Amino acid sequence: MVWLYTFGLKTTYLRSEIMEYSYQFTHAIVRKPARSISKGLRAVDIGSPDYDQMISDHKDYVEALTLAGAEVINLNELDKFPDGQFVEDTALCLPNAAILMRPGAPSRLGEVDEIAPKLRELFTEVYEIEEPGHIEGGDILVTGKEILVGRSARTDEKGVSQLSDIVTALGYVMREVFTPPEILHFKTDCSLLGPNEILSTKRLKASGCFDGYKVINVADGEEAAANAIRVNDYVIMPAGFSKTKAILEDHGYKVKAINNTECAKLDGGMSCLSLRLNLM
Repeated sequence: MVWLYTFGLKTTYLRSEIMEYSYQFTHAIVRKPARSISKGLRAVDIGSPDYDQMISDHKDYVEALTLAGAEVINLNELDKFPDGQFVEDTALCLPNAAILMRPGAPSRLGEVDEIAPKLRELFTEVYEIEEPGHIEGGDILVTGKEILVGRSARTDEKGVSQLSDIVTALGYVMREVFTPPEILHFKTDCSLLGPNEILSTKRLKASGCFDGYKVINVADGEEAAANAIRVNDYVIMPAGFSKTKAILEDHGYKVKAINNTECAKLDGGMSCLSLRLNLM
């Protein structure tokens, strides 16, 4: 049994009950992109993002979260952190606690300090990953039965070990997997569709990390569609991947597609742009 803290009130919930909320969210935290986005990190340079287009896309993203039933908390842009709009990497938000990450990219470490006050305002229990460990939220997938954490270039053994200690004490089951070297983050190639259902690329599925889950593969050539988010009754995915969108709709999902061309230039996707919370 674990404790669930909501606006200062303490309620008991079984861990299995909490995991049922793996895609059910009441709130989402987003941060407006800054004009410094052209200085953002990227694995491969495919051009600098257009600020005006990114702002337009971000507005559409916020509207999609609202459509899905989440109350959106908007944070101001951070010009000194050009990757600051990718708030997911700064924290893991569970129903009963928030855990501040420690990004593996040195230029992003300060983003955690910027978002910490808001999370301390929302959660009674806030934990921190400490030096020398590194871990980013893009490597963490919370499913209906466990927390999957992918080791990557941004998430190391010490960070994973610290997170394991924290979430185990909170009553969760955590399992480490290994992200293929050509993939930046674990969730670059996957997303949660249901408590036991995963959207994945074939290359990540082939690693065996989703054994025991129902896996829906993205269409060939549409690997970038794998990073989507399930928010209540909607799957929010990047636009331009019609085959994968049709696959999801054929499986009964309501799909909202959002242009992601500018965030993609900074290795960003649908999950990167928000922290989804269940503040019941």
